[in-house]
Amino acid sequence: MISLVIADDHPLFRSALSGALRAEIQGIVIVESFDLDSTLQCLSDLDDLDLLLLDLNMPGSGELYGLIRIRKDFPDVPVAVISGSEDSEMVAKVIDSGALGFISKTSEPATYVQAIHAILAGDIWLPDDLKQAVANQPKPDLSMQNKVAELTPQQYKVLCYLHEGLLNKQIAYELSISEATVKAHITAIFRKLEINNRTQAVLVASDLKLQMTTALS
Repeated sequence: MISLVIADDHPLFRSALSGALRAEIQGIVIVESFDLDSTLQCLSDLDDLDLLLLDLNMPGSGELYGLIRIRKDFPDVPVAVISGSEDSEMVAKVIDSGALGFISKTSEPATYVQAIHAILAGDIWLPDDLKQAVANQPKPDLSMQNKVAELTPQQYKVLCYLHEGLLNKQIAYELSISEATVKAHITAIFRKLEINNRTQAVLVASDLKLQMTTALS
């Protein structure tokens, strides 16, 4: 029996993919999540999960942040990225970030089944028409994404609020903490990201397309 999570913020896509996989794979168990928070919760709650099918563009994921965070917090869970984009540069980043496969959302159900079985057998799965293009991509620099993934959930929220332009007292209000605690979080953010000021923090959040999340504490 195969157990997997489909993590995507579009309910119609989740429903269609779940139905197609249940029709193709006998006895498959599927749990659905709709953003990074609910995905992290699923991974925390579920035992013996075989595979996570992850949409990169869910709320809270911020391009590669969600994938890197999941790989850091749940290193034993295999992840395959599902996306409507087939940009070879992004696919190369996905694989270098620890995903074991990339599946286009436009793929036929049989392709999903083929990819799932290949990944569960220990292979890295890519569409045939992307393999060479991905192999030709230079190795991406994922150092900042990995640094952001080291932030605590509260520090991540503070970074997102900095990106939104909130003052320390506004951040304190939003998070129900003191301004002194906000300042301590900002100091820790600067240290972990190896930056020196709020402007650099905003640029990091913009470059990585970071979004607010209420991730697990």
